[in-house]
Amino acid sequence: MDLLLLIGVTIALGFIGGKISNKLKFPAVIGYIIIGVLLGPSLFGIFDLTLLNRMGMISDFALGLIAFIIGEELRLGILRKMGKTVMSILFVESMFTFILIAVAIYLLTRDVALSLILGSLGVATAPAGTFIVLREYKAKGPLSNTLLAIVGLDDAVAIIIYGFASALAKLSISGKERITVQNTFQGPLIEIGGAVVIGIILGIVLSYVARKLHERNELLTISLVAILICTGLSNIFHFSSILANLVLGITTANIFLLTGKRIFGAIEGIASPIYIAFFVLAGAHLQIGIVPKMGLLGLIYILTRSVAKIGGASLGAYLSKAERNIQKYLGFGLFTQAGVAIGLAMVVQREFGLYGELATVAVTTITATTIILEIIGPLGVKYAITKAGEIGQAK
Repeated sequence: MDLLLLIGVTIALGFIGGKISNKLKFPAVIGYIIIGVLLGPSLFGIFDLTLLNRMGMISDFALGLIAFIIGEELRLGILRKMGKTVMSILFVESMFTFILIAVAIYLLTRDVALSLILGSLGVATAPAGTFIVLREYKAKGPLSNTLLAIVGLDDAVAIIIYGFASALAKLSISGKERITVQNTFQGPLIEIGGAVVIGIILGIVLSYVARKLHERNELLTISLVAILICTGLSNIFHFSSILANLVLGITTANIFLLTGKRIFGAIEGIASPIYIAFFVLAGAHLQIGIVPKMGLLGLIYILTRSVAKIGGASLGAYLSKAERNIQKYLGFGLFTQAGVAIGLAMVVQREFGLYGELATVAVTTITATTIILEIIGPLGVKYAITKAGEIGQAK
């Protein structure tokens, strides 16, 4: 099938799937993902793995676009207001998740290395599904703002924790590796630092160029150029494209406030079909046949991660004296798992491929559980914003 025809059919079917999902009182993103599963290798096979690889640039661009738009919600005024709360929740929730998953997996398997690896991978939360649900229901308020900040930033924390955990895991396997600050944190810090630098530089350039432009289509063009360059450079240097585009968005939103609003207003006009294509393709990548392979290990991982996200977010919010709704419901919005977790799982495959079955078990567990968590995650977000009374509050 012609690629352009396929993209058109993908968006059309995803749109229909979203409407059906809404009729059933579910977030539209669940409909997009289910359409993707139906079209993917698991069922009808319209998307085979070769074709999905060819369309990978759509997913990369969509993730960059989503991260960029999330950046608008992290203006300095908002960050100053909730900075202490966000950082407290981010640290406590991330460490709580890492420790709880690691302990649970160790009690089940008695494998220190596997426990450390799965614990670190469980920290990452996918921002895309969360953002789309908040956008669909026009959610606005303290909980929604905090949720966006946490899902935008915790991937960076996950990368750092993985660097530490992988060093400990190698030591537990071989007993010969020496843990140093350099071999533990050098890689993650370079990845995060590089993403931040790229985002800041491109954000400054975009802001100053956009300030001289007045037409909406010109703003749209230069903004898309910045997102594409940011994503491409991140891919070349193996930096986090989500973090780089998030920083690009934050920088753009904060340098010239009025110009930033005009830029994000122009971008919003083309976002919806890109979101639909992204989530349909994400669903197509989910191979249902792998779910039974996760077994008890995968079930324990899902349950422990869910409890840890809820408990860790609640504890962090309590310690920082956040609002009651944040303490009670924030964790329900942190279930989603996709991009960074799967990306780190691929790193595990590369780094631990020679250490027996550890890499295979880790990759299988993360891939299988992602299928379930990508369905559960949007429902959790909807539950959280419903209970907090923030649906329909965005202007």
